Amino acid sequence: MRVLLVASAFNSLSQRVQCELRDRGHAVSVEPAGRGGVRPDAVARHAPDLVVAPMLTAAIPEEVWSAYTCLIVHPGPPGDRGPSSLDRALQGGVDRWGVTVLQAVGEMDAGPVWASAAFDVPAGVGKSDLYRGEVADAAAEAVLLAVERFSSGTYAPVPQSPAAASVFPYMSQEERRIDWLREPTSSVLRRLRAADSHPGVLDRLLGGEWYLCGGHEEDTLTGPPGELLATRHGAVCRATVDGAVWIPQLRPRRAPGRPATFKLPAALALGDRLPAVPELPGPLRPPAGRSTWSDIRYEEQGAVGFLRFSFPGGAMGVDHCRRLLDAYRVALTRPTDVLVLGGRRDFFSNGIHLGVIEAAADPAAESRACIEAMDDLVEAVLTTTDRLVVAALAGNAAAGGAMLALAADEVWCRSGCVLNPHYRLMGLTGSEFWTYTLPRRVGAAAAGRLMREAEPVSARAALGLGLVDRVVECGPEDFAAQVARSAERLASSAALRSRVGAKKAARERDEAVRPLSDWRAEELKRMRGVFDDPEAPYHALRSAFVRKQPRPGVPTTLDMPEL
Repeated sequence: MRVLLVASAFNSLSQRVQCELRDRGHAVSVEPAGRGGVRPDAVARHAPDLVVAPMLTAAIPEEVWSAYTCLIVHPGPPGDRGPSSLDRALQGGVDRWGVTVLQAVGEMDAGPVWASAAFDVPAGVGKSDLYRGEVADAAAEAVLLAVERFSSGTYAPVPQSPAAASVFPYMSQEERRIDWLREPTSSVLRRLRAADSHPGVLDRLLGGEWYLCGGHEEDTLTGPPGELLATRHGAVCRATVDGAVWIPQLRPRRAPGRPATFKLPAALALGDRLPAVPELPGPLRPPAGRSTWSDIRYEEQGAVGFLRFSFPGGAMGVDHCRRLLDAYRVALTRPTDVLVLGGRRDFFSNGIHLGVIEAAADPAAESRACIEAMDDLVEAVLTTTDRLVVAALAGNAAAGGAMLALAADEVWCRSGCVLNPHYRLMGLTGSEFWTYTLPRRVGAAAAGRLMREAEPVSARAALGLGLVDRVVECGPEDFAAQVARSAERLASSAALRSRVGAKKAARERDEAVRPLSDWRAEELKRMRGVFDDPEAPYHALRSAFVRKQPRPGVPTTLDMPEL
């Protein structure tokens, strides 16, 4: 069928639905719903058999839904209505939720139901992580079922009962507000996680107004409620009445008439406002029983090491790259045969931190430093020849983050992942040794096509291309355990030693033909040419991306940033 996706943002869910439908043979096109909403003439131009809206913040006009069947993905179970469904569910502490695919009618979320899917809500997971994980899995399942039912021509969607509907308005900042002098840590965390990463919780701090983005429990530090106690790798620790929480990111409230603001590491956002509090590095190997937050951790199970990392939005600045490289070098001193890279769930990596670059006094210099730091990390993985390295992608990966994964010997990918192994939409030629690793995996022709077309790739399609070596069919909560079992089998396999030996010999042969330093120098020369040119599209594209504004020069079907 010809399926048209209309979306207010080409975010992780929109990309996931596009990939799932394309993998099943449907001809899928994408039409952005900009500030003016869905345009009837734009829909008519595509002449679709079916319209699907994975993420839509504006109502579909009657001129469209009366002419075409339009399926809306609502992140709530049947009967739930309203624009803040997921936020309210998380702030209310539900342990089970759902996704509904319903038909567009004159009233929002009131149309007949074509399909639905339910899921468990894991404890302690923020909204953005849940959205890219369990919500996306349930949405993909429900959309595929709804499309199958529509294509059959025999299915009648189930009308909703107005009397049974739970209708809630947009969740205001007043409803999200934290009372630091009265609320326990558990309540503060629910509020923070329900607003992560958008819109954040509006709060006053150090004489300014900020949206607090993300929250993690601290199990040791205490102090006067509401006060800042410490910093850790860009995050700030703030006291509650019975403990404290780590807040990784802040976004300044936009002043009238001023440009849109964007999220930054909390300590960087506060700048000179930050009081003289101690910097307390996160423990790489925390003692058993500790629940403090750290964005990089190392664990061992027998002959397998696990270097786990999780950065907000999957973005990696200079500090993230250098700390991860330091931890990687520590991991290499351990007596393991297999080293697994990647977090337990959510993003693997999306490459360089465009927000930190945009906020820098010299964005060109910060861009160069960030790329150099990413290259150092990727080169360390490529030159590891005494053990096997596995990149375990629990969540999505893009640009330099995708190339970090390709530096490993094997790439294992959760079935719900979406990969964007390209740089073109940010006006960049790319680095992280992609000119060496990508053609080596998929061939020169496919590598060129991936870079040129700049389309998202599903886990299954990536397996077919050779981008990944294994797809792990499981939900987000089960991925880490399945990877651990597979890694232990790999470490105990009879062929392990011969594989490590063959890997070392292959690296030596490749180095003799063309040193890694040459690949790196050639890529960096092109990248520096972009960074140092103030007229290069990269600078305008970067600025628009971090502010979630339309990106000049990008095709309209792709002109929507990841949430």
